[in-house]
Amino acid sequence: MIVDLFDLNGKTAIVTGGTRGIGKFIAIGLAEAGADIVLLQRNVNDTGTKEAIESTGKKAFIVESDMSNLKQIRRVVANIIHEYGEIHILVNSAGIQRRSPAVDFSEKDWDEVIDINLKSVWILCQEIGKHMVENREGKIINIASLTSFQGGVFIPAYASAKGAIAQLTKALSNEWAKYNVNVNAIAPGYIETDLNTALLNDSDRSKQILDRIPAERWGHPEDFKGSAIFLASDSSKYVHGHILLVDGGWMGR
Repeated sequence: MIVDLFDLNGKTAIVTGGTRGIGKFIAIGLAEAGADIVLLQRNVNDTGTKEAIESTGKKAFIVESDMSNLKQIRRVVANIIHEYGEIHILVNSAGIQRRSPAVDFSEKDWDEVIDINLKSVWILCQEIGKHMVENREGKIINIASLTSFQGGVFIPAYASAKGAIAQLTKALSNEWAKYNVNVNAIAPGYIETDLNTALLNDSDRSKQILDRIPAERWGHPEDFKGSAIFLASDSSKYVHGHILLVDGGWMGR
């Protein structure tokens, strides 16, 4: 049956950035499709997503991990594989934003954005990718952005990181497709999340953005459940190196 192509029962997924926004709803969506979820999060006391997943009847585990602590990430991955066994799905959704004119953009902000939005993704892809290649099975979903295609304004580090995420996704897919490991990305448009608080609070800028979206609304994090399930399931087994836009038609315009 066609529904079986989207069935994630028996799968275990690692999700970063799952305490809020897009990552939270992707984690819940994967659980609703049948997967057990390992949440990598800095604040282990934030159990909202874990509880939402458990309400679906699936298992959820919180593993303390700071995406800015790059050395810690490798140790965490090794421990997870030892503790939970085979990892079938990785979703890299953790990210931060810093806004400033380029001439004033600090080196500290640059390093923080690049480390969390790009380097931590690379380390997780590499470490979990080794595991998936050995098992000849796996799905990696990175979170790209409209700024993977466009430069944005006042976000030079974020745009640089997200541009690199698109290229990293393609590069890894070229190497790992033959091992039945699918590496793809989702590129969100303008979504009502904490990262866009500054834009949402700017009524003029927010209206300019809204007027350009063919769907005539900002996106909601829940809009990403379906695309994540597609890329995490057998329904996308011949999809490699794709950047899936979920943007209300923004790029089509």
